[in-house]
Amino acid sequence: MIAVRRLTYTYPQRTSPALRGVTWDVAEGEFVLVAGPSGSGKSTLLRCLNGLVPHFSGGVLAGQVSVAGLDAVKAGPRVLSRHVGFVAQDPEAQAVLDRVEGEIAFALENAAVPPDEMRRRVEEVLDLLDLTPLRDRRLHTLSGGERQRLAIAAALALRPRVLVLDEPTSQLDPQSAEDVLRALVRLNDDLGLTIVLAEHRLERIVRYADRLTYLDAGRVVVDGPVRAVLPRLPVAPPLVQLAGALDWQPTPLTVKEARPFAAALAGVAGVPLSAPVAPAPSTASPVLAVTDLRFSYNGHATLKNVSFTIAAGEAVALVGRNGSGKSTLLKCGVGVLRGQSGEVRVNGRPTRGRDVADICREVGYLSQNPDDLLFADTVADEVRATLRNHGLALPPDEVAAQLARLGPVSYTHLTLPTSDLV
Repeated sequence: MIAVRRLTYTYPQRTSPALRGVTWDVAEGEFVLVAGPSGSGKSTLLRCLNGLVPHFSGGVLAGQVSVAGLDAVKAGPRVLSRHVGFVAQDPEAQAVLDRVEGEIAFALENAAVPPDEMRRRVEEVLDLLDLTPLRDRRLHTLSGGERQRLAIAAALALRPRVLVLDEPTSQLDPQSAEDVLRALVRLNDDLGLTIVLAEHRLERIVRYADRLTYLDAGRVVVDGPVRAVLPRLPVAPPLVQLAGALDWQPTPLTVKEARPFAAALAGVAGVPLSAPVAPAPSTASPVLAVTDLRFSYNGHATLKNVSFTIAAGEAVALVGRNGSGKSTLLKCGVGVLRGQSGEVRVNGRPTRGRDVADICREVGYLSQNPDDLLFADTVADEVRATLRNHGLALPPDEVAAQLARLGPVSYTHLTLPTSDLV
């Protein structure tokens, strides 16, 4: 289904290739997991499969890419869209219309699918990805995870032969991620859909994939059946690392498969497990205090009398299902959203009546989509723009020192839009 031969690709204004001599095959009906560190070339390889590279990105490409018998470079995205469904990392980048049902139908309308068939397909993918209750919702009211499921539904509506997904579970809670992956498995098993999926959280995917391809610095360094190649990865899931350290064979991919090994080990060790000790309550003054906070979108309550405090020096994990209000709560904390009632205090001062720029002097905020916060053309200019907007200034050598401390010093003069920088 997919044949890549000696593929080398370099982005515009870059001197080093993002892909280097990649030769790679995917059989029809295979479920292939593509892994590797950030910047290894995963997203670039996936975008070669539907013609976005090089037709959208530009740059220099050498080698051959064939998908469903078509030359991907000659055919381009317009032709390949009928054969390759693509789901990008950022679901907002793929959205065209403002309502869920219309967004799913958009590609079908452009493909001149008859109305009756269009309705059947829309109903099918709404049900498949549990989007039926959201069919009339506006996209701006959806959570990040809900938008991700919608992007997958829109890609499936055209019934492509190949489905390519770039980190499709990155914004989903564990249960929603499991639901999406099971849906993909059904499509793979029942319809023979070829699936290529890039993901960092390997423990979520390995049980479902037939094969794993690991990229590093633009090259395929490991490729083969999942169970065989997982122990060879530089960073394997914790369960696989444990299995390797204790020489469990065959390598377990799930907790269920590991239980017999663990039971035998526990019988030999004879060491009782103790319950974790709860941390002592912090006595430090709260840096963030939320009291009876309520927030609604168009009359739909998202936060209902939320109260909590976070003390100086604490690291707090905020968890919950998609749509449970996590992002809304964080936005209220920095003043991007204002609750209808209740209070948010930062370092003892209420946020109500204060500008977001003023609050951001005390609260650093990172959204799900980093592009929301990037405005300048280079990394160094981005840092200077933030300082300038807050009336601050640092000499160039101190800006360079800050970047070096955080890691991206080698990118100070590179443009931001390439995905590996984000």
